[in-house]
Amino acid sequence: MQAFFAEALWLNAARVRAYAAMLALALLAMLVVNFLKVPQTGSDFQAFWSAAHILADRGPVAVFDLDLQEQVQAEAGFGEMIAYVNPPPFLLTIFWLGVLPFGAAWIAWTGATFAVWFGAMHRAYRGDLTLPLLAFPASYLAAAHAQNGFLTGALLAGAVLALRRSPWLCGILLGMLIIKPHLALLAPFWLLARGEWKAIAGGVIGAAGMIALSLVFYGPQSWLAYPQAFEVSRQLMAQGPGLFWLRMTTPYAMLRYWATPEAAMVVQGAITLALLAITMIFARRTRDGQASGALMLAATAVASPYLFSYDLPFLAVPVFWLIMDGRARGWRPYEKLLVAGLYLSPLATRAAALPLEINLMPLPALAMVALIWNRGLTQGAQVPGDWRPKSLAFGGLPA
Repeated sequence: MQAFFAEALWLNAARVRAYAAMLALALLAMLVVNFLKVPQTGSDFQAFWSAAHILADRGPVAVFDLDLQEQVQAEAGFGEMIAYVNPPPFLLTIFWLGVLPFGAAWIAWTGATFAVWFGAMHRAYRGDLTLPLLAFPASYLAAAHAQNGFLTGALLAGAVLALRRSPWLCGILLGMLIIKPHLALLAPFWLLARGEWKAIAGGVIGAAGMIALSLVFYGPQSWLAYPQAFEVSRQLMAQGPGLFWLRMTTPYAMLRYWATPEAAMVVQGAITLALLAITMIFARRTRDGQASGALMLAATAVASPYLFSYDLPFLAVPVFWLIMDGRARGWRPYEKLLVAGLYLSPLATRAAALPLEINLMPLPALAMVALIWNRGLTQGAQVPGDWRPKSLAFGGLPA
């Protein structure tokens, strides 16, 4: 029985493909049900949709008028207003939604951004990994909210995967995260520790390019109007214990549900600084850009105080890095099952958050950091106490 869990030889390529196919079908069915409920429950996507329609009808400055946003969403039949709080460069990605009705726009946005994310990831993880990638649980969370997790995930993951062949492209993709800069919190320090000066220059170009395009198309007045959105964020972060914090996935949110804002931020600050140091030390100790990038992304899921479950598609990189390293160099006891659990963790922790009144996602993210650190510093050697994988997917018995 111990070998059943420790070695998990039953978790072979054929079974992984079958499990992933079943999971993908189940998530697709859940997504359809979620879409049908949107008119009654509302959706984060209504902020993007209403902003695009206001942009088309009233211009970019009006996009940040909270009263107008509420009016447009109420006229569309939504009982609760979801505010648009993204900076002007994000309008470059959603302007086209202004010509579509809500349902069509929801489907088009989700499909288009999923295709961007999946395309970026599939370049690195294809073949037997296609189905597990297609069924990655964090992708369901991004799709269910029709938020921007696929887009930001494609930028983060694409940057890490592009570093080896094009440091300039890596930096440009990271710079484009000016649309949601807190997701790139650790990325500049990762590049700095590695001495990736071309990527750093690319980051400046990417960010400056997005800002310049927003000024050309939407003018400086859009940036002057943007601070109106800060009031929404301020009110959200000033809330007491409630569901808002259980939908977030950070240590700050975990503590904020039970503790004071000051205590939660002190702990979050200490964790962020520790992960910043770990990211830079690991980047200096290993020259493998993929390994250090995977650790940086895993650490990002814990280091930022403001992060939601729909932001987590970028965790595919650390999870699949562990899978590929495990099947290349072997697995330690119980490690294969642990990685399978990490694969499922974004959806599992989100599902458990409300009944348990705590979102435990920081724990699997920290486990990813620890596993990548341990494996990354022993690259070039067979993992001690392992068994060499004889198949694809998670390793194990031949398919």
